[in-house]
Amino acid sequence: MFFPASVASGKKHPASPKGEQKHTMHLVRFTHQGHEKFGLLRQEEVIVLGEGRDLESILHRDMDSWLPDMAHRNLSIPPSIPAGEARLQAPLAHPSKMLFLGLNYADHARETGASLPKEPVLFAKFPNSITGPQGDIQRPPGVAQLDYEAELGVILGRRAHRIPPGRAMDHVLGYTCVNDISARDIQTRDRQWTRGKSADTFCPLGPSIVTRDEIPDPHTLKIQARVNGEVRQDSTTAQMHLKIPEVISTLSQTMTLEPGDLISTGTPAGVGMARRPPAWLRDGDTVEVTIEKIGSLKNRVQGTPEWA
Repeated sequence: MFFPASVASGKKHPASPKGEQKHTMHLVRFTHQGHEKFGLLRQEEVIVLGEGRDLESILHRDMDSWLPDMAHRNLSIPPSIPAGEARLQAPLAHPSKMLFLGLNYADHARETGASLPKEPVLFAKFPNSITGPQGDIQRPPGVAQLDYEAELGVILGRRAHRIPPGRAMDHVLGYTCVNDISARDIQTRDRQWTRGKSADTFCPLGPSIVTRDEIPDPHTLKIQARVNGEVRQDSTTAQMHLKIPEVISTLSQTMTLEPGDLISTGTPAGVGMARRPPAWLRDGDTVEVTIEKIGSLKNRVQGTPEWA
C-alpha cells in the first residue's frame, strides 16, 4: 500500500491573518471489507467519514460548504481503521472534466525538440481512463509503444469562471499524483491525442488529495518516475513553463471549471518516447510516480486479449 509522503496531523493549525482556520487534510477513497468508503489518511490510520461514493458528491460541491465541517469531524476523531486494512482507490471517480497540458516543462520540450507554447497545449482524458494507486495499467491489444508521464494533478474546489490569475489559487482544493499513460503508436496514426491517451486505466491517480495549505508552493516539488525501480524521470515542478495560476485563469476564460475537475500540469524530461532507443513499457513492468509531499502511485502493466 502506498501512502502520502506526509499525512495530516489532526492538530489545529494556527489561524491565518484573516482569522480563517486552515484545514490540512489527505482525502482518500478506499475499500474496506468489501465496502467503498472515504476518509482522511492520518499517520497509520484512516479516519472514516462516509460510505460509498459520497466523496465524489462532496467534491462536486463548492469546498466552502463542506471543508470546514469535514475538518471539524477530523478533529473530533470519528471511527478509524488501521491504514494497512484500507485498499486505496483513485481519489476521483467521475470528474466532469480531466484536462491535460502538453509540452509544459522546459526540460521535456528540449528533449522533444519542441518550442515552449505561449498558451496551454490542451487535451482531455475521460473518466474511463482512471485507475487507482495500485491498479493495473491495461495495455490495449496491438499497442507496442506504451509510455509513462509523471505529472502533478490539480483538483478544483470552487467553480472558476473567467477569473484572473491573482485569484486562481483560491479555487484549488489540492493536489495528487498523475501518470499520463500514452499509446504513442495510436497517437501517431490518429495525428491527435484523444484515443491514444484515453484508453481504460490510462490515468492512474492518487494516492490521496493533499489540500493546498499543506503545499504552499506547488512549483517547488521533486517529481520522479521509475520503471522496475530504475529512475526514468527526475525533475522538479520548477521546470513547469506555464504556472498553475496562469493555466487555471486561461482555461476559465473559455470553459467553466467545476469543483472536482482535474487539471494535469504536464510532464518533465525522461519519457520513454524521447530515450535513445525508445524505452516502451512492457507487460509485467512496474511504473511508479512519486511527487514530494504527496506520495506515490505504483502500477503494473498488464496485456489484454484482443476480444473481451
